[in-house]
Amino acid sequence: MGFSVVLTLCGGLGLFLFGMRIMSESIEAFAGAKLRSILEKLTTNRFMGIFVGLFFTAIIQSSSACTVMVVSFVNSGLMNLYQAAGVIFGSNIGTTVTALLVSFKLEKVAPIILLLGVITVMFGKKQKVKKVAEIVVGFGVLFMGLSSMSASMGSMKDSPELLNVFQSLQSPILGVLLGLVLTAIIQSSSVTVSIMVLMANQGLMGLEMCMYITLGCNIGACTSAVLASLIGTKDAKRAAAIHVLFNVIGTIFMYILFAFDVDLFVKIMSGIAGNDAGRVVAFSHLFIKVIQVIIMTPFIGPLVKLTKLIIPGEEAKVGYRENFQLKYIGNKVVFNPATAVVDVINEMERMALLAGENLNRAMNALVTLDEDDIDEVYKVEENINFLNHSITDYLVKINQSTLPIEDLKSIGALFHVVNDIERIGDHAENVADCAVRRKDTGVPISKEAQKELTEMIDKVNLIFRYSVEMFTTGNDEHIKDIVQLEDYIDNLERKLQQNHVDRLTKGECTPQAGMIFSDVVSGLERVSDHLTNIAYSMLPEEELKLIKSMHSNGEMND
Repeated sequence: MGFSVVLTLCGGLGLFLFGMRIMSESIEAFAGAKLRSILEKLTTNRFMGIFVGLFFTAIIQSSSACTVMVVSFVNSGLMNLYQAAGVIFGSNIGTTVTALLVSFKLEKVAPIILLLGVITVMFGKKQKVKKVAEIVVGFGVLFMGLSSMSASMGSMKDSPELLNVFQSLQSPILGVLLGLVLTAIIQSSSVTVSIMVLMANQGLMGLEMCMYITLGCNIGACTSAVLASLIGTKDAKRAAAIHVLFNVIGTIFMYILFAFDVDLFVKIMSGIAGNDAGRVVAFSHLFIKVIQVIIMTPFIGPLVKLTKLIIPGEEAKVGYRENFQLKYIGNKVVFNPATAVVDVINEMERMALLAGENLNRAMNALVTLDEDDIDEVYKVEENINFLNHSITDYLVKINQSTLPIEDLKSIGALFHVVNDIERIGDHAENVADCAVRRKDTGVPISKEAQKELTEMIDKVNLIFRYSVEMFTTGNDEHIKDIVQLEDYIDNLERKLQQNHVDRLTKGECTPQAGMIFSDVVSGLERVSDHLTNIAYSMLPEEELKLIKSMHSNGEMND
């Protein structure tokens, strides 16, 4: 076998891997947000989870990408281990689609597919059209790589030495280990099994040995999820452990089955696949996975419990009050482009809760002049500033990665939201400054002024709850309440400012007290504005324009 044949084989493998990556990333960018939504909403029971995992992996052509996403979902608390187990089981069936496509020998149309995709990428105008074209380009490159690999393998048949090497592989254990190592290196069982399909087509590898190598591929495919979970929570590690246990136990079961009569299994698959060697390998891969899922599904509960024995202990909880710590983003959290925006929204919710709590603490300190409360306001403000910088840096980082198109559109809004939350924190600090001035100068606040401030902070707390809920969940149930509350607070600010002037005129309060009162009331009105911005931030532009139009016409206040 000449050196040129080796180069052709390596080049073909490179094109195949590159095509897989382009296709998988482009599909995630085009439909990642919708697929993520499906994963979140339709995995309430194990059977639905299996079908969702199957569908998801069949679409993005990568069980590794699916399981890594599941690990990141578990890490973020969006999915529990029982839901994760179902999706992981399904993804193991979905990953067989690539080898099935390869077995139907689509290499001949690859150049046409690639050309159409490239033309659309070059001349397409809309971003969504270009993303679809990139999927087509990835598909074309993948099959161009297969064509090159197939041609080089055809040349291998002319080398007796190489044929002897392949045919000398008779040990089932060696076959399993070979499949495991190759897949761990390539990090894709789809690629390894696809290579087996090509080798079987060329008569380079016996079908029985292909069965054992395929079993090894199943275990090697766990590498990506294990690596992703290493920096995650205990539950993220357990999700990866479920993936490993499923494949290890399933492989042992199939190995024992093959030990009785692997030839019978091959004959059955040959009957189904029409005696086409490549299709026999591809269909065997599918049936092995289906058998494993059928056998393992009743044991999802015990399997989850087993992972808790393997990885014992409870996770150290990071609440929203912990200082200078990140819970959902950062170096200690599994990063996945498909869940990056979900993670950063969760972190921003923590920041918002801190800011809201700190505002109420400052308002309490303004009346009570409690030194501990005042000091705590300043400490929490430092933590809010830390979160502001960390979240902003993270947004810059994910803006440079391959995010789903829908998520990419929201990045600009998230920059504004983190700034709005930081400004609410600043207003809490301003109130604490007013409390310090009161304490240092002995300025009194009248009972009437205290009552008015209580009314205003109560309304601000209500709009805070509605706005943060709308931002984090996307539920616009309280949009009308938010509009009405903003108007009410604006009017209340004007009313309280006038009341303050009236009291000054009557000599019922001092100018110093009046200045503090006026500053606090103005600050609370601005907090209301920031909260309204937060509520509106994730709305589509057309819906936002409609709301503003209805608001200006008085329709939202009916």
